[in-house]
Amino acid sequence: MGGPSTLPEVGDFLSRLFHDNDLIQLPMQPILAPIIAKRRTPKIEEQYKEIGGGSPILRWTKQQGEEMCALLDELNPESAPHKPYVAFRYAQPLTETALEEMRADGVTRAVAFTQYPQYSCSTTGSSLNELLKVGKKTGWGVNGEVEWSFIDRWAGNVGLATAFAENIRKALEQYPPERRDDVVLMFSAHSLPIEIVNRGDTYTTEVAATVQKVMEELNFSNPYRLTWQSKVGPKTWQGPQTARSIEGLAKLGKKDICLVPIAFTSDHIETLFELDIEVKEDADKLGVTLTRAESLNASPIFIRALADIASKHLSDYSAGKIGPASKQVALRCQQCTNPKCERTKNWIANGGKLE
Repeated sequence: MGGPSTLPEVGDFLSRLFHDNDLIQLPMQPILAPIIAKRRTPKIEEQYKEIGGGSPILRWTKQQGEEMCALLDELNPESAPHKPYVAFRYAQPLTETALEEMRADGVTRAVAFTQYPQYSCSTTGSSLNELLKVGKKTGWGVNGEVEWSFIDRWAGNVGLATAFAENIRKALEQYPPERRDDVVLMFSAHSLPIEIVNRGDTYTTEVAATVQKVMEELNFSNPYRLTWQSKVGPKTWQGPQTARSIEGLAKLGKKDICLVPIAFTSDHIETLFELDIEVKEDADKLGVTLTRAESLNASPIFIRALADIASKHLSDYSAGKIGPASKQVALRCQQCTNPKCERTKNWIANGGKLE
């Protein structure tokens, strides 16, 4: 979804976010969204000031993409050279910017590779809806000009689990050896409104699948819990919330806790401000020794995992072993009422061509 790289971008970022009814449904959304965004902008600007004046997510995403493609050129020379394009949902570079760059470069084959390991209609789904919408609006990229295939989820990837496990081991070294095995690993993921979960969205189960893979990689060395963060607004969201969970564990006498941002592949405001500042301050007051596993960012293990995922996808697709996307993405949520989803899923199944 991206993040504002500078403070002047915060207002537009929030406006796009609150206009996105794949994520947040509001009554009279076109009217209320800009009002809410305007009211929240000063507070969010202050948060970005505290982490250096902007989100680093674009820098990390570019680096990850460039290093992945360098490896991919070696792994799949038959389709080289490979070039990454960044398409954020709410911040620059937006989807239309990415499509403009691809058109200028004469791209005819592309892989839409989500950087959310765990699929949700509100994240990857929303981004794919936007890709189709923008392509139809601009008249390029979605009706045969580009042959598309899609990496729409990779929650159970072994390389991803290995990268997380490596960073967890490093974080645990901050505790004395005699306490290390009892540190609670708290896997924290961005929450979702419970109405999206109850609709049949697969995100929560896929996040849990990633946690399971990581714990297998660690040989279940520590006690662990999966918690949720970043709730916005008055509606009920998936819980338990991360901050409340730390408070609850502290009351139970568990005061060695290591946070693991399990649904984020790079640092941004949810890790650098929400976890490292807000949650850490609350934990300190409770006498909790709170650490955080470093985000994946430029981890060589993680970047190699990205390259391996893309390499296998390209090879299997070229050999006819797989279709344009996973079978999971073709199946709509059980209680889905969004007509955009049906159109987008049909387009994906057709290899990026309108029917």
